[in-house]
Amino acid sequence: MRQPQTTTGVGVLDKAMAIVDLCARAPANGSHIARELDMTVPTAHRLANALVAHGLLRRDPDGRFHLGSRLVAAQMTEFAGSVLTRLTKEINETSQLWVPRGDVRVCTVSVEGDTELRVSLPVGSSLAMSEGGSAAAALQGRLGPEGWAESVSQRTVGLASVSAPVHVRGEAVAAVCVIVPVPRVTTSPGQMYGRKVVTAAAEIASAAAAG
Repeated sequence: MRQPQTTTGVGVLDKAMAIVDLCARAPANGSHIARELDMTVPTAHRLANALVAHGLLRRDPDGRFHLGSRLVAAQMTEFAGSVLTRLTKEINETSQLWVPRGDVRVCTVSVEGDTELRVSLPVGSSLAMSEGGSAAAALQGRLGPEGWAESVSQRTVGLASVSAPVHVRGEAVAAVCVIVPVPRVTTSPGQMYGRKVVTAAAEIASAAAAG
């Protein structure tokens, strides 16, 4: 039997985080969680399912709980920063990492090029999925055969972008996005940078899966 490692006096929170810690070590079903943490099975299921709703856990078809997309995305941010820094240095355009948060997407990494006309969007910015854009399309699985999505003056007039999803265990936990001012788009954002965006997303996904 494992007890929560940290006790704050807020019992529900301590139990919930104990479940997260347990599932971080290895996937666990409700019965295993209850046994390891000295909970009733209904309590274990109730807390674990609440954590799923918040993206802190996910449940597989066999009923086992794993770390969810929100925690996986948080773990990948530091590594993603180095990948996107290299990408921006190569193409001299702004590259970003977006993660889903329910009905919105949040920018967790943003690396700008050094051209005078460039896209600037701070980390922490959030946009509704319904507003469109290539990152939203990538997170929602609306991709072309090449594995990327693009948009031109869709969400914001004058901007074009191409994005690719970061897949971890079959789930799109983030999207890599390159944003370009329309005057610098000579063909299409996808044709110009789609392959590089897909490669960057795959590199981040590989590191996240290994971690």
